[in-house]
Amino acid sequence: MGLAADVTVVGAGVFGLASAWACAKRGAKVRVIDRTGIAAGCSGGVVGMLSPHAPERWNETKEFQFQSLINAEPFWREVEAIGGVSTGYDRVGRLQPIDTERALGLAQERTESAREFWQGKVHWRVIKADTAGDWAPQTASGLLIEDTLSARLHPRRACEALVAAIRAKGGVVEVGAATDLRGQVLWATGVAGLKELSEAKGKTVGNGVKGQAAVFGLDAGGAPITSAGDVLVVPHADGTVAVGSTSEREYASPDATDDLLEDLIARACEVFPMLAAAPVIERWANLRPRAKSRAPMLGEHPLHKHQFIANGGFKIGFGMAPGVAETMADLVLDGKDAIPERFRPEASL
Repeated sequence: MGLAADVTVVGAGVFGLASAWACAKRGAKVRVIDRTGIAAGCSGGVVGMLSPHAPERWNETKEFQFQSLINAEPFWREVEAIGGVSTGYDRVGRLQPIDTERALGLAQERTESAREFWQGKVHWRVIKADTAGDWAPQTASGLLIEDTLSARLHPRRACEALVAAIRAKGGVVEVGAATDLRGQVLWATGVAGLKELSEAKGKTVGNGVKGQAAVFGLDAGGAPITSAGDVLVVPHADGTVAVGSTSEREYASPDATDDLLEDLIARACEVFPMLAAAPVIERWANLRPRAKSRAPMLGEHPLHKHQFIANGGFKIGFGMAPGVAETMADLVLDGKDAIPERFRPEASL
């Protein structure tokens, strides 16, 4: 006999847990079940950079992401307050080096468009590197892009905080097989779910893209995060600095690190020479779910009639989680469909 539940969520990654939390705080009886464990896939990663797309060529996808990032602070603060577990969230902003004249011109154009699209709530602007403090990346021009929308959190701790908050509201989070599903059912099963869809449809609906990352034992305080090309550097509140991440379509092992990570670590030390003297205390690798559309896949499940799906948060899962959670709670509990067209499963089928 299964637990009586208004909502059953299959999958305890960030999309599943955040959606379960959004339902629980509205009074629903929630059960979350995962076959391998809490944040066992890419949600158990180490990077935790929450950053926006560039403020240009605005569309409903970018607007959804913007609103999710704006609403992230109250979302995560409420999770912390109810569950009593820190997420490591802080809107510390982001710095990006400007190394060419073309990059400078583009940054200046985006400064203007950010004024319109970001509604004056946060900023994208060009600053001098020598005004950015000690934690500033190497930059050939002496200039940096600063945005004040970007934030960081600790992925594993954020998932643990969601579990604590769900349980504080009387919900159940457990490990086991997805059987005897009760109430409304939401599938948030990441790479495994995309594989199931692809096999059923006889074509690639989505896949897993491998990412590798590392953690340095270095305390950078509340310094901003940095993105320099494909090198992401994220100082965390626990006295560590995370560096990520690779994007690999082909790989020998989904969860083993290799020379690609060592190359990434070397390039991160070029961006921030102070990292070279710090120890690497963890190396991490896993698969991230990427839907064919490259956007999150939200809505009615293509295979399970009268059930729902939340999947495909490739690289932007934690940043999108507050928006995804509220959108799915609207749909699952109230039948309110506010899903952007590009996020619908049909965009990847």
